[in-house]
Amino acid sequence: MRNTLRALRQNKGLRKPSGPIPVVEPLAPVDTGLHITWHGHATSLVELDGSRVLLDPVWSDRVSPSRLVGPRRLHKPPQRIEALPKLDAVVISHDHYDHLDFAAIRALVRTQDAPFVVPLGIGEHLERWRVPADRIIELDWHESIEIGGVTLTATPAQHFSGRAFKRDGTLWASWVVAGSRNKVFYTGDSGYFAGYKEIGEQYGPFDATLVQIGAYAPGWPDIHMTPEEGIDAHVDVRGELLIPVHWATFSLAPHPWTDPVDRLLVEAEKRGVTVAIPKPGEHVDVTVPPKLDYWWKDC
Repeated sequence: MRNTLRALRQNKGLRKPSGPIPVVEPLAPVDTGLHITWHGHATSLVELDGSRVLLDPVWSDRVSPSRLVGPRRLHKPPQRIEALPKLDAVVISHDHYDHLDFAAIRALVRTQDAPFVVPLGIGEHLERWRVPADRIIELDWHESIEIGGVTLTATPAQHFSGRAFKRDGTLWASWVVAGSRNKVFYTGDSGYFAGYKEIGEQYGPFDATLVQIGAYAPGWPDIHMTPEEGIDAHVDVRGELLIPVHWATFSLAPHPWTDPVDRLLVEAEKRGVTVAIPKPGEHVDVTVPPKLDYWWKDC
């Protein structure tokens, strides 16, 4: 705790951008190929041959039990949640406030027909929030469900769960999103662990990975990966294109806000890993990823 508090003081002026983060209006839905739109933090829309899966939707201004205190957005959402295309599934990795957003869930209940595919126990949250029971699908690790031409598989992660004062009453997971021709792996939140190699052997290779690279500190090495460990995870699961998530939207750790992506690029060059770093809302065609433009350096 002392080290964390010291780092918070040292990096006080670097934990948020000094200028606005550029936000891009998402493109219209695409019916062929593999496309990913990062909406900020871990929220991502995966499109596989016309099927659409939304990961960890968070649209609230704060990720906290309170609307008045707690980490606040560094940029606005790229689009209104009501403007999302028709979804086939909404996938949740775990129940922390920066991944399971009450307001977003309620909005998706009103505006979409897609089921919510979640780890064990999270259905209780959703039922309490008046999500219809027939739209809740709970999975244990290594269980799968096929929806709209996409197979969703809950896979292991090394993290924890809990809201308010409750801890570890629900499961956390990484996810395999597999279409007929393409596959995506999403780490959720996790420390680096040996399970990634097992996931790669059982479910890989993957055309793209969405890897958590932000919100790390020496005091919690077991629950969040450093950028270098994110590269290790990508290599272990046999990923092709790496798209980093869990950075640039909320300041949740003592490191400077650009530290995750700067360190990631150094390690990616050493390891020969292909990386795409979109602006929030920017569309990524996985077969032709955009060139790096280092947009965060202008912020």
